[in-house]
Amino acid sequence: MESLRGKIVLITGASSGIGKATAYAFAARGAKLVLCARRLELLDGEVDGLTSAGAEGVLNVQLDVQDRAAVEAALAGLPEEWKAIDVLVNNAGLSRGLTKIYEDDPQNWEEMIDTNVKGLLYMTRYVVPGMVERGAGQVINLGSTAGHWTYANGGVYCATKAAVNVITEGLKIDLIGTPVRVTSVDPGMVETDFSKIRFRGDEERAAKVYAGLKPLEPSDVADAIVYAASVPKHVNISNILLMPTDQSNSTTFNRK
Repeated sequence: MESLRGKIVLITGASSGIGKATAYAFAARGAKLVLCARRLELLDGEVDGLTSAGAEGVLNVQLDVQDRAAVEAALAGLPEEWKAIDVLVNNAGLSRGLTKIYEDDPQNWEEMIDTNVKGLLYMTRYVVPGMVERGAGQVINLGSTAGHWTYANGGVYCATKAAVNVITEGLKIDLIGTPVRVTSVDPGMVETDFSKIRFRGDEERAAKVYAGLKPLEPSDVADAIVYAASVPKHVNISNILLMPTDQSNSTTFNRK
């Protein structure tokens, strides 16, 4: 496996869940971390822990990936010693609502599309040119089983994750002939704040999503991300699709 020590890894949505776990997984490999999230105070609260875990450095950036101007400004404003990003982890994403499309609140669509699709595109647009210029780098996009199998009342969310798959494939085609690698990591059910966010803070409803089965933990997904970043440079892991043992697809679960 390739060493990640001293590599600059930028992670979006790094303040909690999979993003936070991914930061710790890269820290354990000695990476330098550029962590982006809307909640800067949560990022700042993890600096000591990440440094103790092995990170060679941590730079926190308050950023909402939905804001294209803010993304461009944040990346242009990185200190010179942090600009040569080796790994971009497009993790920021969310789901809003669980409703039939023709009955849904269009604001839910705006948030999902702006974060899951456009935010990923903005980050990619402003990071990848530097990778191409330097002749090194990797983009790891967080997809979902929802991008492979559509489920009832989640059509728009599933569409955004299907778009992540297509964008990942397209970017890989566009980068052929360069050393820049592109990977999608597509987890199934992971116990994070995902469902609480989807249901806008309804913790009781969110808890029912995970009832009766053992979901993935954020660290399981983080391990897959770090694995994809650690394989030899001539190897590109195009896609990792992972689910808990109690899940077969987006709609089939073993609940006890």
